[in-house]
Amino acid sequence: MAADDRRTAQVLLERQGRTYAEEAGIRLADRPAPLYQLLVLATLLSTRIRASVAVAATRELIAAGYRTPQAMEAASWQDRVDALGRGHYRRYDERTATMLGTGARLCLDRWRGDLRRLHREADGDRQALRRLLTEFPGIGPTGADIFLREAQTVWPDVRPYADRRTLSGARRLGLPANPQGLAGLVGEDEFGRLASALVRVALGQESAAEVTRTAAG
Repeated sequence: MAADDRRTAQVLLERQGRTYAEEAGIRLADRPAPLYQLLVLATLLSTRIRASVAVAATRELIAAGYRTPQAMEAASWQDRVDALGRGHYRRYDERTATMLGTGARLCLDRWRGDLRRLHREADGDRQALRRLLTEFPGIGPTGADIFLREAQTVWPDVRPYADRRTLSGARRLGLPANPQGLAGLVGEDEFGRLASALVRVALGQESAAEVTRTAAG
């Protein structure tokens, strides 16, 4: 059974082996700018809107040059609204544009624009990380989970991080519905990509039946 699970995990990675950060054009690294861009992505993914729209809107914000909290805050509210609109993020665009400006100011004031400081303050405590992240406007428990699920690719002390949606996707595929069990199916540096792929299964962006059929074939 373990061998079958590993095969299923590998097939899923072959089909959906990109994190949401990669899909949004974020070259994630343990550096201030990409970590801030991930925070923006987590903010947009937290609303009741399709993940593909949130990803597209993040790409537009990055393309517009709002790659740092300094640039995001310096942009006008209307500029942020327009960038979100180009990504078809229209239902929550005005409120989100405000939250992005407020969040950028908080990032600058509290963390001097560097979320590595937030990471260091938590000192390996995941619950402390989640609590600090939820201080940002638009980042609730779900948004904190999204951020940490993606950040584990560059913050090894967070691994293995599997949020509710990751575990839901695992159940649909008959895989272990716990972080440690899932971590045993792939290499350590692949776990973040597996977590994102399982979210796509949970959201119906990937067919559990197709993955299972391919793995069995």
